Amino acid sequence: MLKKILLSTLLVSSFSFAQVSAEQKIIDTADKAVVDKIEQKIIKEKFDEAQKELEAKKARELAEKKARDLDMQNLAQINVILGKIKKIDLQLKDNILLKRYSNYLSYRKISTELALYKRSLIKKKKIASEEQLYQLHNKIKVKENELELINEYKGSPIGGFINPPVIEEYDLITNPFGIINALSQIKKLEDNKKQFRNLEKDINSLTVRLDDELILYLELFNLDQQGEYKEKITFLDKQKKDFTMVLEIVSTTQVVYTRKIEQVILEIKDQISQQVQKILIILTIIILLSFVAFLVKLALKKYFSQNESYYMTNKVINFSVVFLIIMVLMFSYIDNVSYLVTILGFASAGIAIALKDWFMSIFGWMVIVTSGSIQVGDRIKVTRNGLEAVGDVLDISLFKITIREDITYTSYTVNRRTGRIFFIPNNYIFSEMIANYTHSGLRTVWDGIDITLTFDSNHKKAQKIVKDILKHYSKGYTDITRKQLSKMRSKYQLRATGVEPRVFTFIEPHGMVISGWYLTNSYAALQLRSTMSPEILEAFMKEDDIHIAYPTQQININRTDNAYGVSVKKREMPKELEDDIIKR
Repeated sequence: MLKKILLSTLLVSSFSFAQVSAEQKIIDTADKAVVDKIEQKIIKEKFDEAQKELEAKKARELAEKKARDLDMQNLAQINVILGKIKKIDLQLKDNILLKRYSNYLSYRKISTELALYKRSLIKKKKIASEEQLYQLHNKIKVKENELELINEYKGSPIGGFINPPVIEEYDLITNPFGIINALSQIKKLEDNKKQFRNLEKDINSLTVRLDDELILYLELFNLDQQGEYKEKITFLDKQKKDFTMVLEIVSTTQVVYTRKIEQVILEIKDQISQQVQKILIILTIIILLSFVAFLVKLALKKYFSQNESYYMTNKVINFSVVFLIIMVLMFSYIDNVSYLVTILGFASAGIAIALKDWFMSIFGWMVIVTSGSIQVGDRIKVTRNGLEAVGDVLDISLFKITIREDITYTSYTVNRRTGRIFFIPNNYIFSEMIANYTHSGLRTVWDGIDITLTFDSNHKKAQKIVKDILKHYSKGYTDITRKQLSKMRSKYQLRATGVEPRVFTFIEPHGMVISGWYLTNSYAALQLRSTMSPEILEAFMKEDDIHIAYPTQQININRTDNAYGVSVKKREMPKELEDDIIKR
């Protein structure tokens, strides 16, 4: 190895041929020992010089290698840092707080530009042309409009977000429906509190990421000192300080805001609790009233022999319970009853005119219920503008009476139809004719059959025949009516209480009218009339001296003893039909 070094040294550090020759001449002329010594010295110096040059070359190569390795390491580290920065930028790309911060920066930039324009306007006001002044005024106006659009960022890097949502004044809960509104308000307050708390978390998270990004840029600047990185570090440092300041404000405000919301929620919940207690008390009162009404109706049911009377009593009790419940609700949920009375007093005039019929119907219902003139199940007849309706009362409500038509003599002679449902306003009781066929337990009415006889007929015999037939078929109703009238004397002063059938005779232009009157069932008067009319006709036709008068023309061609036709034998009424009519 040493030989190789010497050879390379000798080859590299060779002298010129002329110099060697000169030295050789000196060596030749000097002492051989001295020559040897000089040669050794020269060889050693050359060797040392070559060795130092070789060591320097190795050192340079090693330094270059280290520099290359260091550059490779720095480049890899820079790429890693740039990757982390890119990842953070992606996370913050759509951050609403940074978007608002950009508006804050725009506001400050526009404010600075506006100040410059205004100073420029003051300086150039005397020396500038009108066109230049006009342009400056326009620029100032544009900048002022821009500032007005983003005015909320005047003193806040995040604009209006720095202020918590407004706590609206809640309404006092005065009725059950207010509970729903109160619960909705509590939910809204909870959402506002959560929203502002989330804002604090978002700002805190953003501050941490900005701090991480700032540290990464500092490391990047240490590895590669570019001016771009230095500007980014300055911007991030300012941005971090701004958001740190915002975080402190929001954190302090959030504590106070949360306490205020919790206070309001507690107050609302306390009112809800009071309202629930009031509702429970009212429900208890309503249940007690309903239970008492049930017991009263159960007790009264034993004292009523007729279902119609119990039905009306039941409706009166129900109305009373409903009225009491309404009064309880009114006095429970109306704070100033006198104020309500005053308002109703002023409004009563207009209401009385607009709803006159309704109020009259309510008063009519009160008269009907308290007087007992009409009850459910009664058969009544109503006459209105020439229209007659006879039917049974199905219901008596607050505003109307509901009746259902039946087949009656009125249906036969006037309407020629029946079975309809009529709704009669209660106020008719004050202005129209309403007849009750079954008032106060009386279930019979007087009905009459008129038959016109010729003047030469034996009217006395006809009267006797009609009276006998009437007595035969109306005997059961006569006895029933006698008992019912006896009961009515305790309530009404009755004078003429005759209940036997009556027969009257009247002279009319076309003959003598035999009018027979009898008591019959109020609900089946037409049926008994239909039964007796043929019987009277057949009885008259059997008599030779009784002739029915009617508009006819008669031409007698053959002589006959009976000008009015052959007599017909009397047909007996079926026993079952007779018993059924008597029961009615």
